Amino acid sequence: MLSGNYKTALSRVRSAKWQSLLTMFGIIVGIVSVITTVSLGEGIKRQVLQQANRLGNDLITVRPGKILSRDKNGAITKVNPALAYGFGTGSLSEQDIAVLHRQKGLKHVSPVSLLSSGPGLDGSQYNEGFTLGTDASFPEVVEQEVEFGGYFTPGEENRQVAVIGKRVAEDLFQENIPIGRTLTIRGQEFIVRGIFKEFGSTTLGQGVDLNKAVFVPRTALNNVAKDATQLVQILVRPEDPKQTAQVMTQVNNALTASHGGQQDITVLRQDENLLVANDMLRLLTTFVTSIAAISLLVGGIGIMNIMLVSVSERTHEIGIRKAIGATNRQIRNQFMAEAVVLSFVGGIVGVVLSYLVNFILRIYTNFQPVITLPVIFAAVGVSLLVGITFGTIPAIKAARKDPIEALRIGG
Repeated sequence: MLSGNYKTALSRVRSAKWQSLLTMFGIIVGIVSVITTVSLGEGIKRQVLQQANRLGNDLITVRPGKILSRDKNGAITKVNPALAYGFGTGSLSEQDIAVLHRQKGLKHVSPVSLLSSGPGLDGSQYNEGFTLGTDASFPEVVEQEVEFGGYFTPGEENRQVAVIGKRVAEDLFQENIPIGRTLTIRGQEFIVRGIFKEFGSTTLGQGVDLNKAVFVPRTALNNVAKDATQLVQILVRPEDPKQTAQVMTQVNNALTASHGGQQDITVLRQDENLLVANDMLRLLTTFVTSIAAISLLVGGIGIMNIMLVSVSERTHEIGIRKAIGATNRQIRNQFMAEAVVLSFVGGIVGVVLSYLVNFILRIYTNFQPVITLPVIFAAVGVSLLVGITFGTIPAIKAARKDPIEALRIGG
């Protein structure tokens, strides 16, 4: 009998395709939103983890602002979401670089300055790009290969030369290897010396695509842009990777003392960068999922409204079924089956569209979303729960109809 109810429900969905689609619309939107949001978060976490593993856990990042709080053992207890995403507000200075250069046990100290405006070419501006001022050790510190040409070397701090990301080469110059060509930064010409191999996940902060960056000597950038640049990070590698924890403490203590005891900088290992990113992603995922839950709620209300209308339209059918012996339970089960089928089909359509959205994101963006089976099962389960919850009232209303009154009204 139960399978018969579902067969009948499927027949009704097929016979009223557009009405059923509109009924399921809220469910579909909610499922797509939830799966896409969670899969994006999972994809970014995996990218960050891969980057952390590739760079090694001995890479230390000094970032401006108090991004997190630690307990007495140094474990992270709280993350400041206002500063955790991307580049923080500036509280680093040239003095901090000098302080770190005086510390023992450091193999590399590589500062990174940011000019938010992109390069220009023939009077046009590459608005999607940005400019980073670095030193000669940057490729070695982040373990990123220059695929064509070469990087600037020590002693060239004042030379107006540039190494560019792959997107800059493709989007600005419309070619893959524009070595020897010139671009402009703040009206000054820089000669392209090299092109980086494509960056995977970001090294400097979430949401920062280094493939769209132009890398120039920090001193040359400061000469050209003057006060428009901002020191956003200092990357440090210890001489002995086994001493990373001790070096972190040493760096933190030295910079805190240099800042007069103010805790306005954050020192992070690569795995802690992952923790910070995860905390921020969790916050964003919760926010967007909450919005998506509203879509599911609206979808459930839509199912309930359509089912209530269906009960009114099928009053005569209900009367006939009761007159020939159908029980209240059988009538209720029939309408519940229809609500469950609508929500289940909506969930399946939502899952299929989620795969399509994720495919488009992979093709046209730098995101690599990852859809997992638990997310799919949870999404379909929620859609079924919505159908059962919001299909209950119409089903009970149908079951309680008086057969004589139903036949009289229906006739």
